Amino acid sequence: DSSFLHFHESDCDIGGSSSCESVLSLNTEKILSQAKLLAEQKRFPLATDNDNTNEELAIAYVLIGNGLYDEAIRHFSTMLQEEPELVSAIYGRGIAYGKKGLHDMKNAELALFELSRVISLEPDHPEVFEQRAEILSPLGRISEALSDLTKAIQLQPSARLYRHRGTLYFISEDYATAHEDFQHSLELNKNQPIAMLYKGLTFFHRGLLKEAIESFKEALKQKADFIDAYKSLGQAYRELGNFDAATESFQKALLLNQNHVQTLQLKGMMLYHHGSLDEALKNFKRCLQLEPYNEVCQYMKGLSHVAMGQFYEGIKAQTKVMLNDPLPGQKASPEYLKVKYLREYSRYLHAHLDTPLTEYNTDIDLPGNFKDHWAKNLPFLIENYEEQPGLQPHIKDVLFQNFESYKPDVQELICVADHLGSMMQYETPGFLPNKRIHRAMGLATLEVMQAVQRTWANSKVRMNGKTRLMQWRDMFDIAVKWRRIADPDQPVLWLDQMPARSLSRGFNNHINLIRGQVINMRYLEYFEKILHFIKDRILVYHGANNPKGLLEVREALEKVHKVEDLLPIMKFNSKTRDGFTVNTKVPSLKDQGKEYDGFTITITGDKVGNILFSVETQTTEERTQLYHAEIDALYKDLTAKGKILILSAELGEVDAVCNLILSLVYYFYNLMPLSRGSSVIAYSVIMGALMASGKEVSGKIPKGKASIKRPKYTSSLVDFEAMTAPGSEAFSKIARSWMNLKSISPSYKSLPSVSETFPTLRTMIEVLNTDSSHCLKKTIVVV
Repeated sequence: DSSFLHFHESDCDIGGSSSCESVLSLNTEKILSQAKLLAEQKRFPLATDNDNTNEELAIAYVLIGNGLYDEAIRHFSTMLQEEPELVSAIYGRGIAYGKKGLHDMKNAELALFELSRVISLEPDHPEVFEQRAEILSPLGRISEALSDLTKAIQLQPSARLYRHRGTLYFISEDYATAHEDFQHSLELNKNQPIAMLYKGLTFFHRGLLKEAIESFKEALKQKADFIDAYKSLGQAYRELGNFDAATESFQKALLLNQNHVQTLQLKGMMLYHHGSLDEALKNFKRCLQLEPYNEVCQYMKGLSHVAMGQFYEGIKAQTKVMLNDPLPGQKASPEYLKVKYLREYSRYLHAHLDTPLTEYNTDIDLPGNFKDHWAKNLPFLIENYEEQPGLQPHIKDVLFQNFESYKPDVQELICVADHLGSMMQYETPGFLPNKRIHRAMGLATLEVMQAVQRTWANSKVRMNGKTRLMQWRDMFDIAVKWRRIADPDQPVLWLDQMPARSLSRGFNNHINLIRGQVINMRYLEYFEKILHFIKDRILVYHGANNPKGLLEVREALEKVHKVEDLLPIMKFNSKTRDGFTVNTKVPSLKDQGKEYDGFTITITGDKVGNILFSVETQTTEERTQLYHAEIDALYKDLTAKGKILILSAELGEVDAVCNLILSLVYYFYNLMPLSRGSSVIAYSVIMGALMASGKEVSGKIPKGKASIKRPKYTSSLVDFEAMTAPGSEAFSKIARSWMNLKSISPSYKSLPSVSETFPTLRTMIEVLNTDSSHCLKKTIVVV
């Protein structure tokens, strides 16, 4: 890869100032000797057969190598006055214009003009096409640059050219084609750590994490001190959900350079999403010492402080992010878009730190438009918005609570919660374990159990300042409040409490399964199941609308093994040239034969083959009311049967109650009534309500692969199990097959009341902050 472009550049001003001229006069002898050597070896592009001409050309190329671009241009221009079509001089002048700086469009235009002249005079030199691509790509003219590199490869393929073109395809997000080029490059020269890194990144961006990890490891074999490869390896393990391996890789990158800002940032974010907020904060602070204007670290520092109840420091950091207004025409960063919502929510949380949780309601208190914009991640442009009051000095921040300072029975409660929360972890690639969420949802499970038991024993609950019998939403609200406080970055809000205008248009919960070449590996196990469902719906559709073409469609469908292959088949129907949608239906238990809208599967594609394969639920007011009526009926039945169960624990009653709990949550999953967190919230309600009925879940959510041939249970995402099950009975059967229900341990009864032990936000944050590492060392009685 060595070329004249890699000469040592002097520190003189490249604008041709007097300081450069003095450097030139001082170094004349050195420049002439370098030029003589260069000319003798013809180590510059498009050398001639004339020794004197070559020496003159070599002088100008040495000037370029020393950063003296104006002098080089003058030298080449003098030569071109005598010989206007001296190709090497035209080429060199083009190079010098490019080196002067493409920020000045005049330089870029002159450089392109000269290089194009060379191509018209000498069309068979790959380096000229490559050099023109070097100028075109920073100007955003990627397709032209790609065309030039393709021409250069056709003339004389090389590892460098393939790597260069692969990089441009990578920038264009055409990861599959980029991968092919990096592969070609490595076949021509296998010892290229950068090409190997990029090959890994093409896998990473397509969701092929295991293949990415292999490539990053290969890059490290070639270059043991390759920080970017360790950083990328850490990020791949983090996306896979392997916390320990990710930590080790990030640590190795930081051992090579403790000031590597990107690694500190990524490691900090991983620690935050693992629930290790204190450790995360150390990384964000270090990142900001090195790069005070790093918006991501600044935002995450503020978020970590707020999540731990340190509101003064948190809001101070948030305000710094708010000052980073984007320049006109510049796109606002995700952090800038989110920070005002976080600041307002932080103020709200601080004001309510010591108010009993039973006396207020976040969904009612926060303004409708604020919630709507926050949940949709829109810019903070809310008309007539009244800011939350600033921090009140009399309300102190949350102090760190030592685990040992809790009474033994509360310590036991925390340890049991940690265990229950870990049972909810998805063992699927893409889900990083979060010990803070585990504890929060474990405590939610225990609180649901206790509240349901009280309800079945005819006790009332206190909610929103009123004492009354518990409704199904109250049961879910217990889990919502814990999920909300575990991570204040995520708006966990009831969609039916959004402004009417927003609901009438429909509030979409959208998941991309494939977007272009990017595969969402979290849901990969479900592709086969969804594909079979779509095939069935296509046959039903054609049976009704195109009976004559049914046989042709059926034969075509038998050859389909990937979602992408469905698009050509759907072109039998002229109305769906660019794609199609398929809707799932959810059968009613309340009104036999009636069906509700489930979720919508959309597949679209273009001529290039970029497809969008997505699922979404559209929460409208009408749809919500239908589901609520279903859930109301099931909850009423559940409460009646629960009361009987408390009086006589017969097996038949227990079984009926279990099925009712799973059926109720089946409709909750299909409704998707929350802006975030519906899945884990619903599962903690399942576990808590089952425990109230005398049964506990002892089996973990399985890793199993989705397969039509294995109907016993499929994969490990409970929400997708519910959404793809043909009905509530099928979902109950699948869920019970892995739950391994057993009789509850009597020791659960001796645990203190969760709602009385942690009655305020302050006490909730304290218990989520406290370390309980020795829970693992002591035996948990109830497990």
